[in-house]
Amino acid sequence: MSAQPSEPSSQDQQAPQDQFQRLKWVIAALREYCPWTQQLTHESLTEYLVEESQEVLEEIAAGNTGDSLRKELGDVLMQVALHAAIASERGDFDLDDVAEAIGSKLIRRSPHVFTPEGSLNPTDATVEEIDAAWDRIKAEEKAAEKAAAEQAALRRTGPAEGAA
Repeated sequence: MSAQPSEPSSQDQQAPQDQFQRLKWVIAALREYCPWTQQLTHESLTEYLVEESQEVLEEIAAGNTGDSLRKELGDVLMQVALHAAIASERGDFDLDDVAEAIGSKLIRRSPHVFTPEGSLNPTDATVEEIDAAWDRIKAEEKAAEKAAAEQAALRRTGPAEGAA
């Protein structure tokens, strides 16, 4: 979990000016001072995440790409921020970690735009090449995650009986 000294605290009386920091401040204050928000869990938020995502889809289907879509996307972002706040309270991860994870994923899966280190290095690529690279990299990541999980399970349980 990222621990940054500049994290907004609900104890601060004024909201930060940066909108991302302001959102984190508002969510922290709601988690601390609002009984309804305090009782939320990952599980209880599930229905709201689905509902808000559906409302985004409805706005897009209706051709509404302006203010109404912006507001619905904000509702989805609120769901992400609430889930991250709950996870942070448990010591799992925070909203900065979520942003880092998606930023890193986009860099890894977009070699036509970035170097592996994340520097900008755009190259020509067709949409088909981009799709193929995305799928290949995603499959490699999934295989690596599965192998790591299997290794971790082996370390916890030891080799299977009868294995040489």
